[in-house]
Amino acid sequence: MEFINSIFYFIVTIGILVLVHEFGHFIAARLTDMRVEIFSIGFGQRLIGYNRKNGLTLGSLDKSINLEDFTDYRICLFPLGGYVKVAGMIDESFDKDFLKNEPQPWEFRSKSTGKKLFVLSAGVLMNILLALIIFWGINFSRPTQHLKTTTIGYIPPKSALQVAGFQTGDKIISIDGVSVRYWDEILSHIFIKKIGEEVEIIVDRNGKTFPIQVNSKLLQADKKSGITLIPRETKVIIAQVIKDSPAEKAGLLKNDTILYVNNEEIIASNQLISIISANQKKEISMLIKRGSDTLKLSVVPNIEGKIGILSAMVFYAPVELKKYNFIQAGIKAVENCYDNILLFFSILAKVLTGKVEFAQAFGGPIRIAQIAAQTADVNLLSFINFLALLSLSLAIINILPFPVLDGGHILIVLIEGILRREISARIKIVIQNIGFIILLLFMAFVIYNDIMNF
Repeated sequence: MEFINSIFYFIVTIGILVLVHEFGHFIAARLTDMRVEIFSIGFGQRLIGYNRKNGLTLGSLDKSINLEDFTDYRICLFPLGGYVKVAGMIDESFDKDFLKNEPQPWEFRSKSTGKKLFVLSAGVLMNILLALIIFWGINFSRPTQHLKTTTIGYIPPKSALQVAGFQTGDKIISIDGVSVRYWDEILSHIFIKKIGEEVEIIVDRNGKTFPIQVNSKLLQADKKSGITLIPRETKVIIAQVIKDSPAEKAGLLKNDTILYVNNEEIIASNQLISIISANQKKEISMLIKRGSDTLKLSVVPNIEGKIGILSAMVFYAPVELKKYNFIQAGIKAVENCYDNILLFFSILAKVLTGKVEFAQAFGGPIRIAQIAAQTADVNLLSFINFLALLSLSLAIINILPFPVLDGGHILIVLIEGILRREISARIKIVIQNIGFIILLLFMAFVIYNDIMNF
């Protein structure tokens, strides 16, 4: 069921992004009086399509059919992308039949450099616009929540946090000279902005302040194992009790808050799991809170070191809400786009210089499917926010000056504009073929990384 859920949200996500991107090219071509022959979701074999001349049809179109000014809207075999086929343009469809005839006024090749650039960049602009509108809507409709705490909770033994010198109860004052007030600022700075870098964190411990140096790369390694920074103001509750399990027999119930296990205060789920796993077939004492009552129970983990519960963490630190009016939400949306674009290039630079592993920074279809499903399970706004981030990433990737991508086409048009003549069609096709092969190999590499990190 989880697999089907992931596939569904992957199709929805990619479908929306491709539709928006290609619609940008489509409407720009129409506005500049260019004919659009094909509007395709996916690549390869045409599965189904519609045009005003033939209606709804299955399979390939007869090549002898002249659609004139009508567009064939189609869905193709490979759904990882899509394209708009503008008349008189050499693109990923590799069509070159039009070269046998003189340039026509409705063709891409007969238009000015400015109009060509407008059509080529319109897809990227639409993706940025989609991200901007989503961020604007979220900022306006939902107050930004900040967890008002900087005090560290549980520190797992032998973790990068412990090795660096952190202790439970340390209060983080600043990171790399920047003062912090909220927990989300800490996570964003360490795990996103400073990924792969050495970070200096000033902490307050029992009234004394001192610096701690920590490598974000080590923290990322911990994160893969489910270990991350957790605020002091965290509770662990029982989300589910499995029938006929040791937990049920001991009297544990759903929504119980676990306060102590073997006299150790419980702050994190992995802390709870660690204690239970280390006591197979040994009785452990648990202090729990149920409603207004505090109860002491005993439970014996089975031979696998489990008691049959699913746990969840709940934060109880005070929350500061920041509301934006319509104009402020728009300004904040522009900041969101700007910050995420800078972050993308910062992480890309770290990947290229070897500071961050590719698999840590970027994901392919499997990762997208997982995150899309996970965010959708949280709530609709989380899924839409992920859609905005992905749309922005798609825009950035597409504007890169690489063959097959919009940026590659733009580069060729700019060169032609400077030279004041068209580059040979043969050269363009060679460039497209090489770019397409490289892109396929890169996609295979990305999917391989997804599978290895699944």
